[in-house]
Amino acid sequence: MRPTEKEWMEALAQRHGAALQKRFSAATVAVCGLGGLGSHIAAALARAGVGRLILVDFDKVELSNLHRQQYKAGQIGLSKTEALAGNLLEMAPYVQIVTITERITEENYAQLLSGADIICEAFDDAHAKAMLANKVLETMPDTFLVAASGMAGMTSANTIQTRKITNRFYLCGDMVSDVKDAGGLVASRVMACAAHQAHMVLRILAGEYEV
Repeated sequence: MRPTEKEWMEALAQRHGAALQKRFSAATVAVCGLGGLGSHIAAALARAGVGRLILVDFDKVELSNLHRQQYKAGQIGLSKTEALAGNLLEMAPYVQIVTITERITEENYAQLLSGADIICEAFDDAHAKAMLANKVLETMPDTFLVAASGMAGMTSANTIQTRKITNRFYLCGDMVSDVKDAGGLVASRVMACAAHQAHMVLRILAGEYEV
């Protein structure tokens, strides 16, 4: 039986404490790119009770996505935004979701990401990663950025770390591995990096920062 919103929020408050849950519930987090990183980041944040998620991706679910992303075989062909929103609402029925099914560019990023307290960069394209990081850090002084670099291959997941780059920029990953050189992406290691990103978001919302 589906819980009421009151029951849902009381359960979260019991796990996190009422004060911390209030911070999570009041937050807006944008997840840019909904692949192996972004789909798992969004799932973790929804389960934690983050109040509002902005989901951004222009792509559709493909068979090749299913081994490491939060999608189902029956969702092949759907837009990733539509499919993930549906999955998240099954996990966390009272999260507010904004879906944006388009590519983020230098021209539209500010409009698309307006209102986000924290932005998660979860792209698989180096140029898109650099563009978003540069634009957020240069033009959005009140917004935190949590990005990723290096999660490919079968190397130990213990090499994936969270590093504080500036007061509002955090980078998660091993900072070394590349898909071309490391032999592809393995679900468990990609998920480990996504977990680092999601946890850093929650730490920021809690007022706990890396040193």
